Amino acid sequence: MTTDVDIPVHAQDTAEEETTGPGRSDRLSALAQQHGALVTLIVAMIAASIGFDTFLTGDNLENMALSSAFLAVVALGMTYVIITGGIDLSVGSLFALGGVLAAWASRYGVVAALVLPLFVCGLIGFVNGLLIARSRLAPFIVTLASMLGARGILLSITDEGSKTYLVGKGSFFAKIGQGSLLGVGVPVWITVALFVLGAVVLRRTRFGQYVYAVGGNEDAAALMGAPVARTKISVYTLSGLCAGLAGALNAAWLASGVTILGSGMELDAISAVVIGGTLLTGGFGFISGSLVGVLLLKVIQNVINQIGSLDSAYQQVVSGAFLAVVVIAQTWLGRRRRVL
Repeated sequence: MTTDVDIPVHAQDTAEEETTGPGRSDRLSALAQQHGALVTLIVAMIAASIGFDTFLTGDNLENMALSSAFLAVVALGMTYVIITGGIDLSVGSLFALGGVLAAWASRYGVVAALVLPLFVCGLIGFVNGLLIARSRLAPFIVTLASMLGARGILLSITDEGSKTYLVGKGSFFAKIGQGSLLGVGVPVWITVALFVLGAVVLRRTRFGQYVYAVGGNEDAAALMGAPVARTKISVYTLSGLCAGLAGALNAAWLASGVTILGSGMELDAISAVVIGGTLLTGGFGFISGSLVGVLLLKVIQNVINQIGSLDSAYQQVVSGAFLAVVVIAQTWLGRRRRVL
């Protein structure tokens, strides 16, 4: 394999197909799978801007960008996990745990407020990967246990949720979450930087090739010399780090470690990744698509809030229905490409 990977390993065609080029229908299917979410996002934003005068206002766009940043960081780590064919149900609890740890450690300075949640959540992610890769346990079971365990740790250090740790409003850590640069919140800039870095790593490095290879065909990847176990451990560690960082940034933004946050966030992250074009079966996905998926979910939420007469539960209904349509479309497109 070369180090220039624009599409997943399993999606690369044979030498004969590369010479003749894929058919028109095959190319259209690939484009729909890769950019369908982006087209839907653009259409949704145009429709929302026509239907609601306040949608494209600066304040509304800034609020959407900030609220999207934290979920996007979690979805970034989840993208790597799902491309390998895995799943991580612990990220919601790790997000909440990271926020509480960051708020508690903020009294000792910004370094402690960032390092402690990253270390603890990254360690939990490492253990997840170790159990999945070395012990051959199912990712669903392992990460479900971690989800419950992390939530238990969270409750134990907050006296069953009755204690809330606050972040000093004048601290540098709080400025990271509440400050802005060129009119855009600092968490948004951090998220953009992480996504650029994540895309480069996934598409332009040997590790990125291994991620695609493991998700495409684990046995074939092992025969080719790819470090399957090490790759799995790395992606789950990365997922834990991203969840912990997102929680820390959220704590800086809210100036407190809120214990009730993160519930259901793992499902939102999975939905965003799948909506963005990453296959749940692994071996195919895009970092940029996950960001588009997050933004699309936030636009749906914002439109429902703008309507006013609809209950917030409708967001879950619409998101769930949209996710079902995307999965069905992915399955159909995948089968069509294999046939062609």
